[in-house]
Formats: sequence, structure tokens, C-alpha cells
Amino acid sequence: MTIDFDKILRAGSKAAESAKKTAAELADKGKKQVNLVNEQSKLARAQRQLGALVYSLHVNGEENQPLVEKYIQAVAEIEANIERLKTEADADVSDPEFTDVTGEEAHGRYCPQCGAEVEEDALFCNHCGAQL
Repeated sequence: MTIDFDKILRAGSKAAESAKKTAAELADKGKKQVNLVNEQSKLARAQRQLGALVYSLHVNGEENQPLVEKYIQAVAEIEANIERLKTEADADVSDPEFTDVTGEEAHGRYCPQCGAEVEEDALFCNHCGAQL
């Protein structure tokens, strides 16, 4: 019986390349999920800050529309980043058992007024401003 070492080496090399490619893809998905979670946290903070600002201005009978607009623009930019990251993640998802970044099946919470997806702990819709 003759052992074909070249054939074994080629098969091993092919398996190693496949494992390397899979590991790189998994690392890339992990980075994208971390970026998405970070942006979602950033959005929640920005929304809380905007809400606190609006509340503070209202309580004190003040107006500062330029500052409010600045916060609204910051929130919009974060939302755009989140949508971009989600689009990239959706392009990567081919597994029917895909779970969201929290490790649970994706369930959304939606605004009863406009139907936009909102964060689980949101008090107001970040699209139309309706109280949730």
C-alpha cells in the first residue's frame, strides 16, 4: 500500500485555507455586530440627552432651537450609521436561524403612531415624536 503524501498535503492545505476564510468571515461579522451595538448605545444616549435638553428648556420656559437642531442632527447621523450597519449585516445573513446582536431572535418594537421601529426602552418615537 502506497501513501500519497502529496495528496494528503493538498487536502490539508485546502482544509486550512477553508478554515482561515471561515475564521476571517466570522471575525468580520463579529466586528460589524460590535459596531452595531456601539451605535445603538450611542443613539440611546443621544436620544436621552435630547429629551433632557428639551425637557429642561421647557421647564425653564426657554427656547434654544439651534441647540435642539444640533442634537436632532446628531441623532439622525447615528440612525443613518445604524441603518448602514444593518444593511451590511443583512447582506451577510444567509442563515435562517440568524439572531440579532443580543443573541435573541429579532423582535421589534414599533411606534403606534407612525410604525417606525423604536428602541425597547424608548419613551418617545425618534421619528415622529409620539409618546410610547
